[in-house]
Order: sequence, then C-alpha cells, then structure tokens
Amino acid sequence: MKVRVRAFARFREIFGSEQVIDLPDGAGLDVLLKRFAERREDGRAALFDGEGRLLSHVVLMHNRRRVGDAAVSGTALADGDEVAVFPPVAGG
Repeated sequence: MKVRVRAFARFREIFGSEQVIDLPDGAGLDVLLKRFAERREDGRAALFDGEGRLLSHVVLMHNRRRVGDAAVSGTALADGDEVAVFPPVAGG
C-alpha cells in the first residue's frame, strides 16, 4: 500500500514537503514513521528519542485527525491514507 506523508515547518526542512511511502498491507503508523525517519540521515533524531520512542513534541495527523502519542502504535493505515507531521505549534 502507498501512504502519503506531508511534513511541515522544521520537519519540511529535514524531510522535504511530501513523500509517498510503500508499506506492507496492515502496517501501522508506527511502521510508517520508522520508514519515514530512515529516509534521512538526521530523520531518526528529529522524530525519536534514544530509545526509539516518538518525541513528545511531534504532532501527527492521520487523514486530517490528530493522533495522540498513545494511539500511534495502534493506528492502522490503508492504501491512499495521508499522514501529516508537524512540530509543536506556538505563537503569540
């Protein structure tokens, strides 16, 4: 299956604005994020801590819905899905 990943702000500088990643059927969001991170030398450090856990400041959207940290490993993907990766949002 093919899943589109869109990166924004700081993550766009690291990964580029958009990538399509091939995954085996039944793969989840956790598998996608690991494959996405592996595409860049500094990708793993941008998304994961030293123990392989997603950094708490990474904001994820799956098909335009926010995915909480606890739901990452349980989020199933399907062909044609879209995942967006954002840094923390701040402003004033």
